[in-house]
Amino acid sequence: MQIEVWADVVCPWCWIGETRLFRALEQRPDIQAEVVWRPFQLQPDIPPEGLPWDEVVRTKFGGPERARAMFQHVADAGAGDGLRFDFERIAAHPNTRDAHRLVLLAQEAGIAREMAEALFRANFQEGRDVGKTGVLADVAAGVGLDRDRVARFLAGDQLSRVVDESQAEAKALGVDGVPFFVIDGKYAFSGAQPQETFVAVLDRVLAMEAGAEAE
Repeated sequence: MQIEVWADVVCPWCWIGETRLFRALEQRPDIQAEVVWRPFQLQPDIPPEGLPWDEVVRTKFGGPERARAMFQHVADAGAGDGLRFDFERIAAHPNTRDAHRLVLLAQEAGIAREMAEALFRANFQEGRDVGKTGVLADVAAGVGLDRDRVARFLAGDQLSRVVDESQAEAKALGVDGVPFFVIDGKYAFSGAQPQETFVAVLDRVLAMEAGAEAE
């Protein structure tokens, strides 16, 4: 089973949804699943240097008071899955193009999940700017990649086309929000669903695949 996950590393619901997916897979150890990271930039038009977080809070979330209630809702949801969010530490809202390139590079090494997790933590728990090359290189070193090699990689444009193609494919599929999941190229669902919903979806796909094979 192949599970494609369109997500962004600055999307809190993506972190929650991906966590629930992997825990659902742990409940179905008989499923041999290949989980594939598919880049999706929630705001691809953000300047390469990013934006100040307080500006984003004001323009995107309607100001500090409204944002505080929204962030608390996210934090409460994540706490149920053992995830900690510290929105007060965030200072910048990055362009995530290079972060996606880095996850794709890690995917080639078989550690996409570890890289994505490290980027989620860096952004949401540590308040680090995951749009900056130095931060990305440090995070990559933390999951076992060579820091100097990563810095050279980020200085170029390798895998940029893959990011663009993934974004275009998501648009063609009608995806306007993430996380978005596609199983075996045929079964799609979206959102940070409860863990039991992920399990039910996996079971349903297995049942449908078994029925198709029996025909």
